[in-house]
Amino acid sequence: MAQSYTNLVYHIVFSTKDRRPIITDENKSRLYEYIGGSIRGLGGKSLGVGGMSDHVHILAKLRPDKSVSNVMRELKANSSGWMKRVFPDASDFSWQNGYGAFTVSASQIKAVQNYIANQEEHHKKYNYGFRGEFIKILRANDVEFEEKYLFK
Repeated sequence: MAQSYTNLVYHIVFSTKDRRPIITDENKSRLYEYIGGSIRGLGGKSLGVGGMSDHVHILAKLRPDKSVSNVMRELKANSSGWMKRVFPDASDFSWQNGYGAFTVSASQIKAVQNYIANQEEHHKKYNYGFRGEFIKILRANDVEFEEKYLFK
């Protein structure tokens, strides 16, 4: 085969530092647009960005020559710097150190897009915060973890 073909789609989840509710109605749409643009700038394709006041979900198709960890390092550094520059009230904005990245099959893209687009309704319906949601995602993806170390 003369070419390489990939479909590397990821559901990426991460929170603000200490899960502080610092993503507001005033800045969230612009932040989500910025994150989508950053993914495109890194050669990827944003398929959805959304979240709550303390965390973000991203659905993105990434290039095979870009590791998820490198994309996340650049994305988080650039977006936190952007938030501080554009929104003076967010001068102490920062992201948590880690993230979750889970592969998504082509058949599940629409379902994950809907999940991300409807975060507020989802959180109202299931009445749990980021911690509970993240643990549910880890379990659904068969990721082993020790809960006592999860958010240190």
